[in-house]
Amino acid sequence: MTAKRAIPHHIAIVMDGNGRWATKRFLPRVAGHKKGVDALRACVRRCGDLGVRALTVFAFSSENWKRPADEVSGLMELLAVALSREVPQLQAEGVRILFVGDRTRLSEKVRNGLAQAEALTAGNTRLTFNICFNYGGRWDIAQAAARLAARGEEITEDNLAGAMALAHVPDPDLLIRTGGEQRISNFLLWQAAYSELYFTDKLWPEFDDAALDAAIADYGRRERRFGRTSEQVADPSPRVSRKAA
Repeated sequence: MTAKRAIPHHIAIVMDGNGRWATKRFLPRVAGHKKGVDALRACVRRCGDLGVRALTVFAFSSENWKRPADEVSGLMELLAVALSREVPQLQAEGVRILFVGDRTRLSEKVRNGLAQAEALTAGNTRLTFNICFNYGGRWDIAQAAARLAARGEEITEDNLAGAMALAHVPDPDLLIRTGGEQRISNFLLWQAAYSELYFTDKLWPEFDDAALDAAIADYGRRERRFGRTSEQVADPSPRVSRKAA
């Protein structure tokens, strides 16, 4: 059954709703983030089992620094704990971990932890797991343009694409947002130009295997035209696309 489904090469997720999940249960918001780690662990495993080749999640946006100080510090502590607990298992499962975002504002301890996780899993090929941490889509475009300018390269669409923080993977086929909001909130502004968008009311800690399967099934029912007509899509010739999926 699974083999016949259209499985996205690359899935991106805005993991929204951790705080609301906790508030509904009269728990501190950080408890929701801890529960969200459990949901993420299951999601990574399910993606690997289904044959998804890349998974990108929005873990901490550049705007999240505006949140209460205790929540931000709790997230940083949770990241450190998750690295020590989760990375060895992900390594064993063949998952390559990459942290995408601006690291200049992170503590030396956190930066070292990210680098160690990346180095440990660098040779893995089963699934590329991108964790966007202190990331913003506008930042990504700006840093790509700045990189090209510093090298004296012409700023073209192809050159910008190659300088983006996610240039190592094809653009996402499916972008999922949990929590009921219907916006992408400065996430992958460049890369999501042709992504299929899927919004669900489920809060992130409630997003289980069945919810992921439902999103993928919905994706499989869509016709991806990339600016072409339905008749052209039916033609077996290769599609016109900036990146091969």
